[in-house]
Amino acid sequence: MIKLLIVDDEPLVQIGIKSMINWEEYGIEVCGTAMNGANALDLIEEYSPEIVITDIRMPIMNGLELAKTCREKYGRIPLFIFLTSYEEFQLIKEAMTYEAVDYLIKLELSADSLADAVKKAKNRLENLQAVVKAKDPGRPLLQSYYDKFILRLLHNLFDTEEQFHLQAKDLKLTFTDACYCAALFEIREESHGSMDHAKLMNLCSSTYSMARDILNKHVPCYAISLDMKHFAVIFHVQKPEDLSGAQLQSAVKNAVEMVHNYFNVTVLAGIGSPVEQPLKICESYQDARQAFGRTKSTAPIIQFSQDDTQSVKNAFNIAVFKNDITKAFDEFDTDVLYRTLSEIIELFRAHPLRFLQAVDGACNILYLALSLLPDGEENMMEIFSSYSDGYRSIYRFTSVDQIIEWMSILRDGLCEVLKSKRKTYKAHVITNVQKYIGSHVSERLSLNEVAGVFGLSPNYLSILFKKNCQVGFSEYISQAKIAKAKSMLLEQDMKIYEVADRLGFESAFYFSKVFKKVEGISPREYIQQNTIGPDGEQGDTL
Repeated sequence: MIKLLIVDDEPLVQIGIKSMINWEEYGIEVCGTAMNGANALDLIEEYSPEIVITDIRMPIMNGLELAKTCREKYGRIPLFIFLTSYEEFQLIKEAMTYEAVDYLIKLELSADSLADAVKKAKNRLENLQAVVKAKDPGRPLLQSYYDKFILRLLHNLFDTEEQFHLQAKDLKLTFTDACYCAALFEIREESHGSMDHAKLMNLCSSTYSMARDILNKHVPCYAISLDMKHFAVIFHVQKPEDLSGAQLQSAVKNAVEMVHNYFNVTVLAGIGSPVEQPLKICESYQDARQAFGRTKSTAPIIQFSQDDTQSVKNAFNIAVFKNDITKAFDEFDTDVLYRTLSEIIELFRAHPLRFLQAVDGACNILYLALSLLPDGEENMMEIFSSYSDGYRSIYRFTSVDQIIEWMSILRDGLCEVLKSKRKTYKAHVITNVQKYIGSHVSERLSLNEVAGVFGLSPNYLSILFKKNCQVGFSEYISQAKIAKAKSMLLEQDMKIYEVADRLGFESAFYFSKVFKKVEGISPREYIQQNTIGPDGEQGDTL
């Protein structure tokens, strides 16, 4: 399907465009939304959309600057459709210089005018088919990679602080703020009656997107959808007073009220306590889940209080099973997964009165499975196909025995899924690692660093790479660097020492040694063999 990105600093405009026409009828998938050109650039790098609908006037980077940057970096794709508040003829004229497909005036925007613009874009794409085929087919930093990172942060599942910093750096997420706070949200759609699964998913997805964007306008935050009905947010600010109880609650209240007015859904929110270090966000999230347990329709927003007199927290600490959980999901190890989930089930069985802890633990195992495994939503629906409401049946349970039965089905189903799709999932990991290496070929890449970026053990990645690629990890990196070096030596007419430095080799001598090992000849000999002088003879060495 064709991927489309929507860029506008008004959440209501984003939602309106997403819901104005049936995108699937046009063979289009809305891959994301952004509130300014700078955010949009990151999403374009990640998802490679073919079409971008963007407002012209936006903060930080406007739509024209976005189009100009994309033209210089990516060429004629993505195609741009511009939005304007009124007929700004000078801006529209400039937009046309970037080969804009169309421009649409917001106040006059209709389903027909939007559809016409989309059809124009699709026709132009067909004419640029050769360019489309030549386009890089994917990005290494997939949305699932971001989800995995945020989940690890919320549950304290990083093996080391170094692993955390490596992954944050690669995802271009900064954690230099003075204060952080986590929150857990639930979408309740009781007033929508017996809505079918597809429409319910669309409703919840739109609610989440709008709430996330509104929150981000009030307080900078990172957000993640946990499942169809739940999402988590990490607020981050430079001034701790910006996360004071009244100020943060006001931001959350504003988002909750706006999505209720727009979608007629109820959103409940539990807010954790502020923490100063990013690796303590898990503590704030524990508090948020505890506070969330006390929310209700008459008190939809609850912030955790240190004066809470409850003796036992209702939040289940998954980090106790950190090593086994990460190994099971990262390495698709069914033996470890079965054993770990069985231990958790037995823990629930031994405490039949701890219902809130049991449901919290089961839900967080569910969130991990949904986010960490490819095709998580489809797998969960298949595993719980015997329930009329699928995996969401857990939200109507009232006893630990029901949770235990649900967890047993989840355990057995997950193990079956991993056994049947283990080969496919491992290939998925290798593909993303290869893409990562390709995007970072100019850096000095080590097995430990790349394994850390993907949350894998170095030994596991080494074995997986050798088995699936028929070459070792280091050898693959050498081949990737030398392949890049060959084009740099010939097409970019660079000196040998310049290429060595650009590709992260410690010296030109070592670069030449690796080049000869891979190609069988030295860089100088390669240049001689592939360079033709003005007289038709092979050119001189460099």
